Amino acid sequence: MAGTVETDPTLHQDGGAAAAASSDLPQKAELDAGALFVLESKGSWVHCGYHLTTSIVAPPLLSLPFALTLLGWAGGIVSLVVAALVTFYSYNLLSLVLEHHAAMGRRQLRFRDMANQILGPRWGRYYVGPVQFMVCYGAVVACTLLGGQCMKAIYVLSKPEGTLKLYVFVTIFGCFMLILAQIPSFHSLRHINLVSLLLCLAYSACATAASVHIGSSSSSQPKEYSLPGDSTQDRLFGIFNAIAIIGTTYGNGIIPEIQATVAAPVKGKMFKGLCICYAVILATFFSVGVSGYWAFGNRTDGLVLSNFVDNGRPLVPKWFVLMTNVFTIIQLSAVAVVYLQPTNEVLEGTFADPRSKQFSGAKRRPEGGVVVSIGRRCNCRSCNAAILRRHQRADWSFRFHPSGLHPARCFL
Repeated sequence: MAGTVETDPTLHQDGGAAAAASSDLPQKAELDAGALFVLESKGSWVHCGYHLTTSIVAPPLLSLPFALTLLGWAGGIVSLVVAALVTFYSYNLLSLVLEHHAAMGRRQLRFRDMANQILGPRWGRYYVGPVQFMVCYGAVVACTLLGGQCMKAIYVLSKPEGTLKLYVFVTIFGCFMLILAQIPSFHSLRHINLVSLLLCLAYSACATAASVHIGSSSSSQPKEYSLPGDSTQDRLFGIFNAIAIIGTTYGNGIIPEIQATVAAPVKGKMFKGLCICYAVILATFFSVGVSGYWAFGNRTDGLVLSNFVDNGRPLVPKWFVLMTNVFTIIQLSAVAVVYLQPTNEVLEGTFADPRSKQFSGAKRRPEGGVVVSIGRRCNCRSCNAAILRRHQRADWSFRFHPSGLHPARCFL
């Protein structure tokens, strides 16, 4: 089964070395370029904590004050606590299942690998895999749109008479994402995700400080904490909306892919990473949610940053609002790159040659780019630039890359 290592756990740790060593064991482990190159297992439990924090603690937490508006004090706090307990238990239980399979010599590296093993190959191929990719794709699109909105907010504050539209900033953020998508593996994101962890603490602290400052100022409007809605039906739909916001904010961990980046043995490492992640969750989710709801009551907007500006007039220093938005934009890019990894892994497994080295010229790396085939298809599996020069009648395959147009292995 592709992506399930049935032999020595060290087989998955080094892309090129593992691919070479596996040539002696062709029937024990099937080569998979996506697993070897994108999900290379070299990380520690600290790196695991960075990845988990980036995948869960993201700018949507700035909508938690609005969720508390729809639930009230008691319902909002209880929902945050219950969601934290349920998701921590679920993530830890899932990691224990993965550790059990790893101890048996069948390490599961992806959600669809687990589905293939537990539910059957059809469930993994036609249900679990597509659902995961739709969720990850939606997260990337949402991050791109939110990043564009934050960039436009900075633009409007800096130049109120400006005429640029939202789609311009969404395009700029998308181009930035195209560059970040060229990062070769999930493990390579560890330093970016450390910065992401610090940034989420930074903008959460900024949002909390601004809410406390505005709420305690003498010019603040009277606070009202009654549930919004004129009818029972409106309030009921508001409760469902709030539960969806809280559930979405907590429930975004891609546990198998993150645990796949941890070097063997994996026992106990995921739990330590979850402890790092949930320490950050407790420091950010509750502080932002409680302070925002306390400061603005049922007048809280869908994104609490919007309450810091009243009719175009910042309620806190302009530089403070700009700094908070910059922190949010940078962290959004890290979150989007994390959710690109399952797609990158599939593309790598489809187009790359697992028998080549990770940065070999004969290996196509299509992350975030466009693959173009010129002319007819070549039947040679491992052709590269040198072979193509010798065989004049063979065709070239190229891919677009920020650093130029590179030769790649031909299509089969």
